[in-house]
Amino acid sequence: MPVSDPFHLAVQVRDIDEARQFYGEFLGCPEGRSSERWVDFDLYGHQFVCHLNPAMQDARENSHKNPVDGHGVPVPHFGIVLEMDAWQTLADKLRAHGIEFEIEPYVRFQGEPGEQATMFFYDPSGNALEFKAFKDRDGQLFRKE
Repeated sequence: MPVSDPFHLAVQVRDIDEARQFYGEFLGCPEGRSSERWVDFDLYGHQFVCHLNPAMQDARENSHKNPVDGHGVPVPHFGIVLEMDAWQTLADKLRAHGIEFEIEPYVRFQGEPGEQATMFFYDPSGNALEFKAFKDRDGQLFRKE
C-alpha cells in the first residue's frame, strides 16, 4: 500500500547492530541513513528510526498493560496494518523463528463488522509491536461503529 504522507517514528534501542538484525534482516525493512548512534529504516513506507540508548534496560517490565479481550495489551506499542495474507505470512515467520508473543496471533470480532487479526511481540530492546490486519481494511480501518 503506497503511503502518500509517511509518519516518522523514533524509538530507543539498547544496541544498534541488534536493531539492524531485527528490523533490517528479520523484518526486511530497508536501511536508510545511519550513524554509530542511530539508524533509519523504511518500515512499510514510513520513516522509522532507532536511537541508541546503551543504558536502556528491558522495557517489558515497565510497560503499562491495557485489558482488551482478556489480554494485557502493552502500551505504548506501534506497528503496521497489513493485508490479511501478509499478516498471516508474518505470523508464520515469527512462529518459525521462535519469536515470543506477548499476545499470540488471533482474530477478533470473527464474522462481525470490524473483523481483524492481531498479534503483539517485542523487539530485542523491549519495544512492543502490534501487527494487525482487517478482513476489510479499506472499509473498517477508521470506521466508528
